[in-house]
Amino acid sequence: MNILITGGRVIDPANHVNEVMDVYVQDGRIASLGAAIPGFVAELTLDASGKVVSPGFIDLCATMREPGYTHKGTLRSETHAAAAGGITTLCCPPTSNPVNDSAAVTKLISDKARQAGFTRVLPIGALTKGLEGEQLANMQGLSESGCIAVSNGRNAIRNSLTLMRCLEYAATFDLLVIFQSQDPDLSAAGVMHDGANAVRFGLPGIPETAETIAVARDLLLVEQTGVRAHFGQLSTARAAQLIMDARAKGLRVTADVAVHHLLYTDAKLNGFNSLYHVNPPLRSAIDRAGLREALLGGTLSAICSDHQPHDEAAKRAPFGATEPGISGLETLLSQALLLVEQDVLTLDQLIEKLSLGPARVLGLDSGQLGLGSVADICVFDPEAEWTLTEETMRSSGKNSPLLGQPLKGRVCYTLVDGELVYQAS
Repeated sequence: MNILITGGRVIDPANHVNEVMDVYVQDGRIASLGAAIPGFVAELTLDASGKVVSPGFIDLCATMREPGYTHKGTLRSETHAAAAGGITTLCCPPTSNPVNDSAAVTKLISDKARQAGFTRVLPIGALTKGLEGEQLANMQGLSESGCIAVSNGRNAIRNSLTLMRCLEYAATFDLLVIFQSQDPDLSAAGVMHDGANAVRFGLPGIPETAETIAVARDLLLVEQTGVRAHFGQLSTARAAQLIMDARAKGLRVTADVAVHHLLYTDAKLNGFNSLYHVNPPLRSAIDRAGLREALLGGTLSAICSDHQPHDEAAKRAPFGATEPGISGLETLLSQALLLVEQDVLTLDQLIEKLSLGPARVLGLDSGQLGLGSVADICVFDPEAEWTLTEETMRSSGKNSPLLGQPLKGRVCYTLVDGELVYQAS
């Protein structure tokens, strides 16, 4: 379909574009910016006047739940939610049931995502069989079947020798390894950040060292093996500093941060609202400031949702007994725009952290609107106000602390491969 997007402010950090112009989409790709194409006949025209036209967002961590936990979410429901959030590509961790440690599971995920037709889904394969941290998974086979990277998720590999062998294997085939580093013994009993608020609330804490010790060990093994590594959802300022130091030494290392760690602190747990129960936990104001600084300085390449949909029962218990996670696909943009409002980032910088940055982490030729590039596009109104409700949420997981709150910044259209997959009602 030939699509013409008219009158929008096109922001494309990859090509240093920030101006009002028309966008011409033909055969699923960007055919022209600004200049009209001779003989071009638009089959669909989208009015973007007063709106921003940007590359589609790429989310480095969004749990789909399917296969295995379809009472929490399905590939159809969660990719629909992603499209409503302007996300055109997402990476799903291997924590399904069965675990994504075989080509058959990878194919199942890819096929179901393709049938849903909303967004592009890039599966992440398991680093070890069953995520048990003992035997190496067939990482090369997973890569050949479509996995963009390998990871053990938040299931720590306690045995450093086993982890080293995994990294050596991955390095042999130049596979990207994604870490979600956390020491399982230091974090086992905790449900929030270990600080003054944990004492005040009477809840067991997870110290910052649970993250920093694990990151330090993982970085040493990355340096020894030479593997390409990405550290997902960092929550502490000291961990970000470790990544910065590693990059300065020339290690092939990148990192991202979940949007809620850039906005909230452990003070949000006053009142024991389980919707703010996340893992890694919301940290101190000092950590939040450090993460923001690392984001602006380039140590953190991307912002993700760390989307984890849950059924109602998972959050209806005393705080410490609830399951961690926020349903965040549909609110990623609104939440991220607060960083612009608070003068942490410019709008151009924010769009880069949501599109080009994650594309570079994954080695994708996307996250941009250059001529000939795939037409993955998000059109949004940064000033539009709206309210998130359970009735209007596309995600099966209604576990968002933003329900009923006024939000600013709304996605109007989402295009994937030049096809309109979402239009705001």
